[in-house]
Amino acid sequence: MSNMSKIAIASDHGGFELKNEIINYLKEKLYIYKDFGCFDSQPVDYPDYALKVGKAIVSNEYQLGILICGTGIGMSIAANKIKGIRAALCHDTFSARMAKEHNKSNILTMGGRVIGKGLAQEIVSVWLMAEFSRESRHIVRLQKVEDIYMNPVSN
Repeated sequence: MSNMSKIAIASDHGGFELKNEIINYLKEKLYIYKDFGCFDSQPVDYPDYALKVGKAIVSNEYQLGILICGTGIGMSIAANKIKGIRAALCHDTFSARMAKEHNKSNILTMGGRVIGKGLAQEIVSVWLMAEFSRESRHIVRLQKVEDIYMNPVSN
């Protein structure tokens, strides 16, 4: 990924500190980004921030997103409810690379209470640099995921 791709980033209060560390990393590496909040450590609801970043991506205003909450789980669940979003919760670099290469993830989620800043920066770096492999098997699988969204299982 080039540093010219625009990144939307947000957190809830549980991810606020780590989000600020990641923003410093993005600045240092000259990435273009926008901070969608939260802007302090007061309690907020993570779905609100997942929605802001998800909308920014599906509108094509931003190409990629990073969401951070306490565990990364809530942000991942909320973001994945948005059509066109493929959010991947990653707490290691191998998963981060595979999330992009095999699953074409467009949002990375992480847990601010789970991993430290050094590992988080490595994960962000690997995820941002990885590219979707475009092998037919991955394209077929992504289409199947899209089909699930378009034809949900009914009770």
